[in-house]
Amino acid sequence: MEQKSFYLDTCIWLNLFKKEGNPTKGVPYWEIARDFIEKVMFSKNEEIIYSSLIIREIKFKICNENILKEKLLFLKEEDKFRFVEVTEKDYSFARKLESELKYELSFYDCLHIAVCKRLNFILVTRDKDLIRIARRYIIVEKPENLFI
Repeated sequence: MEQKSFYLDTCIWLNLFKKEGNPTKGVPYWEIARDFIEKVMFSKNEEIIYSSLIIREIKFKICNENILKEKLLFLKEEDKFRFVEVTEKDYSFARKLESELKYELSFYDCLHIAVCKRLNFILVTRDKDLIRIARRYIIVEKPENLFI
């Protein structure tokens, strides 16, 4: 069976870490994120990918140093999580993409697309604009659409 690599956008990590979601509107986003991540952690041939971009965005959004250290340690120590480097090729592609899209997506979103395209990862996000545009280049889904 082929290895599946899921690159989780920062919004998915923040859903989990900040316990985001309104339980009156169905299953909260953080529970969906947790369930998806656990499914991958206990799978035989799936992994979760993260990069320095994800770490930077998490650091920007989580201000409590103790909580931040705990979350970053979780990313670093889990066997099913793999860190990948962002390359100059990714930066170049992202700049080109950002310009072609007339700045409709953030540069970081363009970088996420670039990393996934280069390494054939599945992008997991909730960002509707990112999903709509990224589909032109890569496989992209919400976590609940990947439960199979």
